[in-house]
Amino acid sequence: MKRLLPILACALMPACASAEQAVRLPAPTYDVIDTEKSRVAVFAGGCFWGMEGVFEAVKGVKSVTSGYAGGSAQTANYTDVSSERTRHAEAVRIVYDPRIISYGTLLQIYFGAAHDPTQLNRQGPDSGTSYRSAIFPQSPAQRQIAAAYIAQLGKAKAFPAPIVTKLESGPFFPAEDYHQDFMRRNPNHGYIVRWDKPKLASFRATYPALAR
Repeated sequence: MKRLLPILACALMPACASAEQAVRLPAPTYDVIDTEKSRVAVFAGGCFWGMEGVFEAVKGVKSVTSGYAGGSAQTANYTDVSSERTRHAEAVRIVYDPRIISYGTLLQIYFGAAHDPTQLNRQGPDSGTSYRSAIFPQSPAQRQIAAAYIAQLGKAKAFPAPIVTKLESGPFFPAEDYHQDFMRRNPNHGYIVRWDKPKLASFRATYPALAR
């Protein structure tokens, strides 16, 4: 696993001094009312273990699948993606009930708690293009909402550095079975304890009305 070595070296890296802390962000000013029972969102933002763990704790989310987005089916596997020679990003596919939580609110959590959108091609101890910050809109409406929210946060200077998140396209491919529900099944794993448990706790503390 390519994540094990960075944990050992993390103390030597200033960027790894602390786990990500959630930021309280304003809700999107542009969103849509959706009466469908189920919709899909795909987000990339660093290690999919932590992204999955955060969104599984969100009210209105039905399921979260870890996987790869942006590349081809032939390279949609952990070994190839770890080489950083594919176009894939580690990503999560979120099935949600838009009558309970909107796409805009999912974006609020994505930017405010699930990852740091100002880090270019890295998150915490993980570096490479597979850890980039990217949104894969599943419809024109999602693309409009995401673009408007990025502009809103940029205008408000919600972060001390520019947002580097890109809107991309491409299919999503589920990751290997051992990556699914990784945080829940491996609560004492070193990476989970160091990075993802604090991230989840920070989400719950910062957005208590959205957590279950």
